[in-house]
Amino acid sequence: MPPSLTRRAALLAGAGSLSACSLPIRQPAVPQDQTARATVLGLANERFLIGHGSAAITQEYVAALERRRAFLGLAPGATLPAMDLLAVSGGGEDGAFGAGLLNGWTLEGSRPVFNLVTGVSTGALTAPFAFIGPAADAPLKNVYTGVTLADIATARGMMAALFDDAMSDTAPLFGTISRELGDNLLAAVAQGYREGRLLLIGTTNLDTQLPVIWNIGAIANSGDPRASNLIRRILLASAAIPGVFPPVLFDVEVDGRKYQELHVDGGAVAQAFLYPPAVGAQRQANIRARRPVPPLRAWMIRNARIDANWASTNRRTLSIAQRAVATMTAASGYNDAVRIWLNAQRDGVEFRMAYIGSDFGVVYDQPFDQTYMTPLFDYGFQKARAGYPWSRQPPFTS
Repeated sequence: MPPSLTRRAALLAGAGSLSACSLPIRQPAVPQDQTARATVLGLANERFLIGHGSAAITQEYVAALERRRAFLGLAPGATLPAMDLLAVSGGGEDGAFGAGLLNGWTLEGSRPVFNLVTGVSTGALTAPFAFIGPAADAPLKNVYTGVTLADIATARGMMAALFDDAMSDTAPLFGTISRELGDNLLAAVAQGYREGRLLLIGTTNLDTQLPVIWNIGAIANSGDPRASNLIRRILLASAAIPGVFPPVLFDVEVDGRKYQELHVDGGAVAQAFLYPPAVGAQRQANIRARRPVPPLRAWMIRNARIDANWASTNRRTLSIAQRAVATMTAASGYNDAVRIWLNAQRDGVEFRMAYIGSDFGVVYDQPFDQTYMTPLFDYGFQKARAGYPWSRQPPFTS
C-alpha cells in the first residue's frame, strides 16, 4: 500500500534541505454571504457549490440530456438510449490501477463512451482522459508510468512545516498536467460537452469547508482564453493533498470586487461522487409514473484496496496520527462506494465496481515510485484486457 499522508510529507521534506523562511500571502477570502455568487470566468454553469442547493447542478444534468438528444438527432423529450456513468476515486499513486484498467478495457473491446465522468484527487487526473476515450489512453498511461517524484513535486525542506503552505511545491505536477492534457485534448473535452456529456471534477474550498464541483466541459467549451489554464489548475487543486501539496488559489470576482479562494484535494470531503440526489429523485418519479427512462449503468473505479491493510502500529505520536489518517481515508472511500451503490439501487441503476484486489502484493516506501506504479498499472491493464470481473456491489455489504 502507498504510504500514508504523514509518511508522504516526511519523505518529501526529507528530500530537501532547509529553506529560507517566507510566509505565504493571499488576497481576501470571499465574504461568507457572497460565496454563492463568486465566479472565475463569469460562466453561470462553470461550477456548482454543494451546500448551496442542488437546483443549478440538476438543471445542468437536464440540459446535458437535451444536448444529447440534439446530437443524436432525437426529438426533444424523446427517450435516450442506454447511458454509462463513471466515477473515478482518489487514491494517490494507486491511480495507476485505474489508468491501467482503462487502457486494458479499450483493448478488451467493451469500454463504453461515458455520458458522465466524475473525478476526485488522483481520479481528477484520470477523469479527462477517461472522458475523451481511447484516443487519450497513451497520455493517461504516461501520467502514471512515465513520471517520477521529480515530475510531481519539489521538496521545500523541514521549515516549510512552519513557514509555508505545504511541504512541497507542485509546479512540476502542473507542468506534467499541462504537457499531457494539451489543447487538442481539451478541445475534445469541449466537443464531448457539446455532445451532451458531462465531465465534473471535485475540489474542496477551505474557506467554506464545502465541496465544489467544476463543470470542466462547459469551461473548455467557453472560448475564454483563460479556460485551459483554469482547467489544469482545477486538476492540480483536486490532487492537492493538504499539508503535502500546496493549496491552489483561484482568483474570483463578486460584483467587480476581486477575492481569492483556497482549494485543496476534493478527497477532503469525498473520495468519489456521481450524481446529486435530485437527479435520482427525478428518475424515481418517472419510473413511478411509468414514463420511459433510459437504462443506466454506473461504473466506479476505486483506486485503492478494499481489504484491511494490517500493520503493527508503533506507540509514537506520528505513527499513531498517520495510522489514524490512513484509516479515516480508507473508511471514507469505502463509505462513498457504499453510498453510490445504495443510490444506484434506489434509482434503478446498474452498478459495477473495480478495485485493487488482495492478489496485488507489490509494496513500496517512496512516493510516486515506478517500482510500484508500473506493476500496478500492468495489474489493472491485464485484469481489464482479460475481461474485468466487475463487482455488482461493494464487498462486505451482503
